[in-house]
Amino acid sequence: MYAAKVLIVDDSPTMRQLIIFALQRLPGLQITEAGDGVEALKQLSGEKYDLLLTDINMPMMDGLKLVSLIRNDTLYRKLPIVVITTEGSDMTRERAIATGADEYITKPLQTTRLIEVVRRLLDPEYQSG
Repeated sequence: MYAAKVLIVDDSPTMRQLIIFALQRLPGLQITEAGDGVEALKQLSGEKYDLLLTDINMPMMDGLKLVSLIRNDTLYRKLPIVVITTEGSDMTRERAIATGADEYITKPLQTTRLIEVVRRLLDPEYQSG
């Protein structure tokens, strides 16, 4: 059986663990973690992923720069990307979507919303409700 590969990028180990805990409700996910955008790019260069979840505010390389670099890479141009951040302003959301994020989720994390978004992006046939 195929396991969807998910890369979680956040400088907070606690937040990464919260996301992993929430995603454990979905069977068949293989989850990898990265602490910043630079580490995420290294992970992406060595492995094919089906979904990327990233924070915006991180050291070394922020999430929007990471999204931009991924969207300019022919290998990962179509990789579904979800931005998860404490920045809830409309301007930040619009910047994230314009940069190439497919979805934008604000913290504190709502597990049901996260699961719904992940299901939808991993399985286009999925319909909520």
